[in-house]
Amino acid sequence: MEKDLVKLSIEHGIAHVCLNRPSKINALSYEMFTSIDKVIKRLGNDKSVNAVILSGAEGNFCSGLDVKSVANSPSKAIKLLFKWLPGNANLAQRVSLDWQRLPIPVIAVLEGCCYGGGTQIALGADIRIASPECKLSIMEAKWGLVPDMAGLVALRQIMPKDKALMLTYTADILNATQALELGLISQISNTPYDAALELANHIMRTSPDANAAIKRSINQSWTGSVRSLLARESLSQIRLLLGKNRVIAAIRQTKQPDKPYRSRQSWW
Repeated sequence: MEKDLVKLSIEHGIAHVCLNRPSKINALSYEMFTSIDKVIKRLGNDKSVNAVILSGAEGNFCSGLDVKSVANSPSKAIKLLFKWLPGNANLAQRVSLDWQRLPIPVIAVLEGCCYGGGTQIALGADIRIASPECKLSIMEAKWGLVPDMAGLVALRQIMPKDKALMLTYTADILNATQALELGLISQISNTPYDAALELANHIMRTSPDANAAIKRSINQSWTGSVRSLLARESLSQIRLLLGKNRVIAAIRQTKQPDKPYRSRQSWW
């Protein structure tokens, strides 16, 4: 059994998160769910992190739920799905949804298998860069399951309902080109990790406070009313302008575009 189910390293403000269960094609055991959840919480509390690159070990992102591992332990299945209120996120849902809730840009690097729960986790990222050989599938129906890891939060924003239903009903496996056409991924690259790192470094030259506000505003307003969108944009701008030291830093940044920002404010 792999020792660190999720590897985390932070370099120059960029967090590198790697799903690390290669002997099982990075399949999701209960322990892996809890490890991902802990890493997300740690990153949310680290104000020095301004971008995240999420990947899988040894050429695969994630082959989905380790059904046998979870089914053999009813107590773990209960812990995975338990929630105090129906509208809350349980552990299975947090490993997708909470990437969206982080006030940090999250870039997923998709290689090899990205099936079922792996696709659900990838949908939690803001941007998905895939290798040409990557295969994606919303595969839960094949195993008699409903996709219940909150990937639908992002899926409903990136494709029409009929396309989402077709993918979910059929559990078809898509190649990278098909996934790009449907909006499941953002970009195809022969060197997806390098492309993600280049993008993360580019993001590091912009304001982390502005990025946090942009991510929050877009995610919460994408399917909301126009009135809520207008209110959210105005409130975010006021909060940014009230932090005048950060505004001054942003102005200075335009004169030194290659110098990365240090950290974001705690109120994001």
